[in-house]
Amino acid sequence: MKKRIATLFTIVTLVISAHSCKDKAKEASTTEAETVATTEATAEKYIASTGESIIEWKGFKPTGTHNGTINIENGVFNITDGKINSGTFLIDMKSIVSDDLEGKMKGNLEAHLKGTVEGKEGDFFDVTKFPTGAFEITSLSEAEGQTMLSGNLTLKDVKNNITFPVTVTNENGVMVLTSETFTIDRTKWGVNYGSKSVFDNLGDKFVNDDIELKITVKATKS
Repeated sequence: MKKRIATLFTIVTLVISAHSCKDKAKEASTTEAETVATTEATAEKYIASTGESIIEWKGFKPTGTHNGTINIENGVFNITDGKINSGTFLIDMKSIVSDDLEGKMKGNLEAHLKGTVEGKEGDFFDVTKFPTGAFEITSLSEAEGQTMLSGNLTLKDVKNNITFPVTVTNENGVMVLTSETFTIDRTKWGVNYGSKSVFDNLGDKFVNDDIELKITVKATKS
């Protein structure tokens, strides 16, 4: 009987895991850091509105998912003839919140993601040591009818270049950049907690390497 229950539990776990993987967005192309785009002399400066700019995240594990947001701390974009030619924004890693939990469970998850749990300092994003992330634009290009944004993403002092589809609008001095939902492999930035590709013998206690992200930045002409 115990064997049958264990087998059933394993099957259910695999089904949940497979379903979660199937629902995940495409992984962003990830390479070594590249040269940051330069600002043209004729460019106009746009300043990010932090209250209207956000990063949405989703994490996966065998028993389900968690999701939430991270604030954009500040950002500057340089635009020529209505098009972005360079820019950067900072990410406030201390602002990570969970939107799918409440009360003590919410607080526990947020502290764990920030790496501030007593006795487990340094887990996940270790925001005490690495309070800020950054994204620096390296290029925008067109591919198969989509606008592709490439930039150096820095987390925990590790920098990699990622490329993902975006939509950019610019009307009446207001620029809005919205990414499609994409994933990154967190271990490429040294975020290794619970990764079965890094640690052995985790059983079903692992956390998937993929993190799903969606970036929205609104900036106004200065």
